[in-house]
Amino acid sequence: MSDISHITAFLACPTPDEWMQWALTNEALLLIDHANCEKKAAATAMNLMYRYVDKPDLLKKMSQLAREELLHFEQVVALMVEKAIEYEHLPPSRYASSLRAHIRTHEPAKLVDTLIVGAFVEARSCERFAAIAPLLDAKTCRFYRSLLRSESRHFEDYLELARLYDGSDLAERIAFFAAEEAKLVTTTDTAFRFHSGIPEY
Repeated sequence: MSDISHITAFLACPTPDEWMQWALTNEALLLIDHANCEKKAAATAMNLMYRYVDKPDLLKKMSQLAREELLHFEQVVALMVEKAIEYEHLPPSRYASSLRAHIRTHEPAKLVDTLIVGAFVEARSCERFAAIAPLLDAKTCRFYRSLLRSESRHFEDYLELARLYDGSDLAERIAFFAAEEAKLVTTTDTAFRFHSGIPEY
């Protein structure tokens, strides 16, 4: 299995055990929202490609990322078909929108913050794949573990681009988003999602 110690070091906290238990009792929702997340990740990469056509490094990395996320989407849907899980519409969680609410509105800060948020989304996805995989059936476990290498690379790509376009070490902005991200995964949510917090009791 891929080493994700750099991912866990980047995040301010691990996924709470309460989310893990919630996931195990909601396998269908886990896979449906995972499929949604792969689509959204591809769309995010494409949106960046349309918005920043003057940045060849971004275009190259986001093009590759979008292709990989769409492949993952196809793989999740295939797994859902095997498990007779019907793909249905789910309202999104608060996670990504809450992080994006803190993105600055002037350039290049807007791009840098967008890339930092992308890094956190990919990092949390990777951390959760690794955490939940051993608790799932053998086929889903193998699939989730197979995603770790690419998800880890996506995290690194986002962070590398953020540093490229900012010109500083980004420590302050990363620390800010790390704290906000940790709040989202450790506080209560009313509905289970791949990036949700913990359940209300």
